[in-house]
Amino acid sequence: MQFEGINYIEKPLSTNALKRLLHIAGLRPQEVIRTNEAAYHEHVAGRNFSDEQLFRVMTEHPELIQRPIVVLGDKAVLARRVDRLAGLGIE
Repeated sequence: MQFEGINYIEKPLSTNALKRLLHIAGLRPQEVIRTNEAAYHEHVAGRNFSDEQLFRVMTEHPELIQRPIVVLGDKAVLARRVDRLAGLGIE
């Protein structure tokens, strides 16, 4: 199976692209934020952000986004565990 990798650290996603990606994965920003990153402690920890505010912070600091997020057609999964790829029909 062929795929295209997108390094969103080098080429950050726009806020709208991140929203679309998480929408098709059925995820909220809180579910994909990396809490061990320095940027998390600096920009997020202890704050009560709305989803919209988190999207903006994650766009400005893409290292906060867990990876990989795998997209196939109109579906996506956060593949932190490889077995989640089965949700896309990939084994």
